[in-house]
Amino acid sequence: MDSPELLKPNSNLNANPGSVDIYSVLSILLVAFMWGATNPFIKRGSIGYNELKADSKLGQLWLEVRFLISRWQYLVPLILNQLGSIVYVLTLQRTELSLTVPMANSLTFVFTAITARLLGERQSGWKIYCGMALVILGTIICGIDKML
Repeated sequence: MDSPELLKPNSNLNANPGSVDIYSVLSILLVAFMWGATNPFIKRGSIGYNELKADSKLGQLWLEVRFLISRWQYLVPLILNQLGSIVYVLTLQRTELSLTVPMANSLTFVFTAITARLLGERQSGWKIYCGMALVILGTIICGIDKML
């Protein structure tokens, strides 16, 4: 029995899924940016969430859901964040798991810290920047290792 068309490999995808090219690196950076840059906005959009109180668990759930879905300040960054997840899945199809996962997840923290700082959130100084430098250095080393 022939397999359905949807299960056949796409000839447009990279023939060697483990190879690292500029598209893969840019895709990983895009994912990290979409995840990281939206985190502070999601946090800001959910201000007031913790003050919601209801008499029952079901009532509390309803209040929380209604509160969050009624705030564009929460929904827009959340949608962009989830679009980043779609880009992530597409990136995983083209690149090695051992490259994509650590790079995307670690760089997410860098973009979160940068965005939070740009939005005026107070950070603990040199420790944040030292940590960001180490994350970036580790990401570069991981990428170089996969290219060699």
